[in-house]
Amino acid sequence: MKIVLASASPRRRELLQLIGISDFTIRVSEAEETYPADLPPAQIVEYISREKAEAVACAPDEIVIAADTMVFLDQARLGKPADEADALRMLTAMQGRRHTVRTGVTVRQGDRFLTESEATAVDFRPATEAELRAYIATGEPMDKAGAYGVQGKGALLVERLEGDFFNVMGLPVLRLSRMLEQFGIHLLA
Repeated sequence: MKIVLASASPRRRELLQLIGISDFTIRVSEAEETYPADLPPAQIVEYISREKAEAVACAPDEIVIAADTMVFLDQARLGKPADEADALRMLTAMQGRRHTVRTGVTVRQGDRFLTESEATAVDFRPATEAELRAYIATGEPMDKAGAYGVQGKGALLVERLEGDFFNVMGLPVLRLSRMLEQFGIHLLA
């Protein structure tokens, strides 16, 4: 079986390699990240991951993996910051509070699709504006949903998390491994 990752995310590439999938092709999905307005958060990320998987050309012997990660604070979606002021607004809103990181994952082979999602609760510690500005000055928050990366200096803002750590990075690897088993791929076999 050939694996296709429908993502340009360097973190997702790293996570696939971490779980032993080293031979894969990257085919970035051109799907628009839009969704029906009435969907709850879990269904939003599932919907977008499926759209991404559908938008990638797929040969019969290929398995496509697509994912979409979003950060939600009180049911409001926090995307990638538009600029430093937007990053400060998001980080300020989350400091000292809990938010949820949700990732939808779709595994596709031909016309067969399997879509699931994972949620991880993340508690930010209280932080000063000076600390948040210093973090923003690193540039790390600018290309990440919710304006932080748990795998980098953003970890210094995280007090605790409940759930899959890798989900916060953008790919719930345990859930993905169980989904791949349904397509005949056993990563621990």
